[in-house]
Amino acid sequence: MYNAAGQLNKNQLVQRFAPLVKRIAYHLMARLPSNIQADDLVQNGMIGLLDAIDRFETGMGAQFETYATKRIRGAMLDGLRDNDWLPRGLRRELRQIERTITRLEHELGRAPSEDELATALGVPLTDYQKTLQDARGHQIVSFEDLADVDGDDFLERHFVDNDGDPAKILEDENLKKLLVLGIESLPEREKLAMSLYYEHDLNLREIGEILGVTESRVSQLHAQAITRLRARIAGSSRNRKAGDNG
Repeated sequence: MYNAAGQLNKNQLVQRFAPLVKRIAYHLMARLPSNIQADDLVQNGMIGLLDAIDRFETGMGAQFETYATKRIRGAMLDGLRDNDWLPRGLRRELRQIERTITRLEHELGRAPSEDELATALGVPLTDYQKTLQDARGHQIVSFEDLADVDGDDFLERHFVDNDGDPAKILEDENLKKLLVLGIESLPEREKLAMSLYYEHDLNLREIGEILGVTESRVSQLHAQAITRLRARIAGSSRNRKAGDNG
């Protein structure tokens, strides 16, 4: 993988890791609407791969594939954000769901059930679940992206810049702890679905077979889990800013 000058051989790396780009793209496709093309994801992923090759330093203490995987996925997510394909009405509904989750968690002292959320929102349970299904592409965040509350590049701060601002690093550490607590507080079925998808790399069909539900139900569980986590982190961010202003 290195040339005569001891540098990473870009052409060999592109050939070797092109299948990785496709694998990540099709893994994301399982959670995206049908109008999203796999070729677009692959194209953005290849940009991420090239960026990883240009940025990678052997002294960083990380294997190239680990670093490239994060860059490839991040480039795909960036491309989806830039397209901004989620309807504004649906985006508003998701924000309302997140606010309702935060309020009910404070009132109940636990994660609200789907029925409780639907009731609080004043909609039938089937409509609430359809909203989650329709928004499944909006929930394509990885755990690193989920912690990116203020729009900063989480990977840049932790994977590239080892001499970053200590206050910012501490802030991110707090976010990661909050995320871990949020995952632990998820209802068991949502927690299991997240674990099977992110830790065990299973697709929606395989997860559905384990849980005894349909692929669309797995998609709903995943979307709901992500919405709960986003609500928890967004609520913490608002409370922190309110404390700073006070």
